Amino acid sequence: MALLQQSCRSSSGILPVLGRVLQRSFAAAAADDKITIEVMPYKAHRIEPPSNVVETSIAELTSMYELMYTMRRMEIAADMMYKAKLIRGFCHLYDGQEAVMTGIEYAITRDDAVITSYRDHCQHLSRGGTVKEVMAELMGKVDGASKGLGGSMHMYNKQAEFYGGNGIVGAQIPLGTGLAFAKKYQGKRNIGITMYGDGAANQGQKYEALNMA
Repeated sequence: MALLQQSCRSSSGILPVLGRVLQRSFAAAAADDKITIEVMPYKAHRIEPPSNVVETSIAELTSMYELMYTMRRMEIAADMMYKAKLIRGFCHLYDGQEAVMTGIEYAITRDDAVITSYRDHCQHLSRGGTVKEVMAELMGKVDGASKGLGGSMHMYNKQAEFYGGNGIVGAQIPLGTGLAFAKKYQGKRNIGITMYGDGAANQGQKYEALNMA
C-alpha cells in the first residue's frame, strides 16, 4: 500500500494514516467528515492504474483499525490456547495479515462473495461473525461458526456470502470462480473474492480457473 508518512490526532489519541492529507488537517475534522488522502502511486501491468487519491474519514479509518486490532488479539489468544492444548486439531492463524482482509472488506459489500483457504478465522470476523463464534468453533462447540463441526479450517457464513475455509490447498480457487459465475448467471453486479497464498500458486486448478474467469 503506502508508507507510513504521518500521524494525526483523533478523539482516541494518535491514529496512524497511510499517505498525505490533501484537503484539511485531521485536527479540524470531525469523525464523519470526508478527508482526501494521497497514497503512493499504484503499479499496474497493461492496465491504467487507479487513482492514488482516496476519500475516507476518521470514523472509517478508526473502524478499520478496530477491526484489525480485534483480529490480532483474537489470533494471539487462539495461539496461546492452542499451545495450552485447549484447542485441538489444526489451528492456522492469520495474524500479521489483518490489513489484507480489512482492505478488501472495505472495498466490497456483503453481497459480494468471499472464499479463502484454511487460514480463515479473520475472514469470518470481517464478514460479520463474532470472536465467540470463532473461538467456539476452534473448541468444537455448538455455538461455533460451523456448529463446532468444521474447526479451524472450515468457518462458514452463507448469509454473509462467506464460503469458507477450505482445507485442500488451492481448492477454493475454482470454487471462487464458480461463485463469481453464479453472480453473473443471477444477473447480479457483484464479484467473487478468492484468497490464496504461495502454496496454492502452483496448483493446476488455479490456472484452469483463471482461464475460465
